[in-house]
Amino acid sequence: MTIDTPSVADLAAANALRRHRRRVRFIRLTVVFLGCVLLLDAVFGERGFFQTIRSRQDLLRVEREISELARENAELRGEVHRLQEDPATLELVARQDLGLARPGEVLVVLADVK
Repeated sequence: MTIDTPSVADLAAANALRRHRRRVRFIRLTVVFLGCVLLLDAVFGERGFFQTIRSRQDLLRVEREISELARENAELRGEVHRLQEDPATLELVARQDLGLARPGEVLVVLADVK
């Protein structure tokens, strides 16, 4: 029975294979690590998934506020137009808000008693 001793060429080839495998493993781990970093940035980063959702919610909220303000603005424009053009509206406001009366009318003010 003989014991095979590896030759120098076999040892060199084995060492080269080990170095190649370590290099491939290092590259794979580096790629996986970088992929994880990019994924985390895509989800949690400044322009990530969650920030995009928050921005869209903010956009919808602001759009609702704008439409509500536009509706309120239209109502106020209508009121301004009525106050400038409609004498009956102007008289109603003068009577209600200012407590004015026409000549010859008697103004009766009822007070709340608590």
